[in-house]
Amino acid sequence: MPTEDPTARRPTRARILDAAHELMLSLGMARTTTKEIARAADCSEAALYKYFASKQELFVAVLGERLPRLGPLMERLARDPGARSVEDNLTEIARVAALFYEQSFPIAASLYAETQLKLRHEDAQRQIGAGPHLPIEGLADYLRAEQRAGRIRAEADAFTAAALLMGACCQRAFAYDATEAGRSPQPLDEFARAAARTLLAGLG
Repeated sequence: MPTEDPTARRPTRARILDAAHELMLSLGMARTTTKEIARAADCSEAALYKYFASKQELFVAVLGERLPRLGPLMERLARDPGARSVEDNLTEIARVAALFYEQSFPIAASLYAETQLKLRHEDAQRQIGAGPHLPIEGLADYLRAEQRAGRIRAEADAFTAAALLMGACCQRAFAYDATEAGRSPQPLDEFARAAARTLLAGLG
């Protein structure tokens, strides 16, 4: 009796996300087509568009559901900032953000190869309420919650501080791919703790 393929029992939406994630990692978002994704997911393009209105919407779903989940983490911390120390919270954010950028950079890098392609993608992102600014705004919201709680200086610029930390996490993913070793000189946990402490020294 033939063995049933366990992947055949997976819901169509999950198969589409899995296929999109794998193809975007290997080809980049710009070069991956919905036709290829549908073929890899063993469904029709029409079925794909029942779940995702566009490739950009599918891209956002891959970032949100197949990569480390940065947005929900910061939303949770903004609601309840006092559960742990500010340093511990910032360390967790830096760790997840560094992983997110490390895994998303190969997917999104191809978008920056052509100016018009990048502009079209950014316009599509705006239409669905997504974009790379959201992690910065989410972290700024968390820092403002800490200001209201009196755990960091009230006069600190939350948005600039958020941009600095997210920028450091993004740069870690970008810069060290070009080194001979192909990795950061700091292990991930060490980097996250150092980045959090450095930012916190300025926030007080």
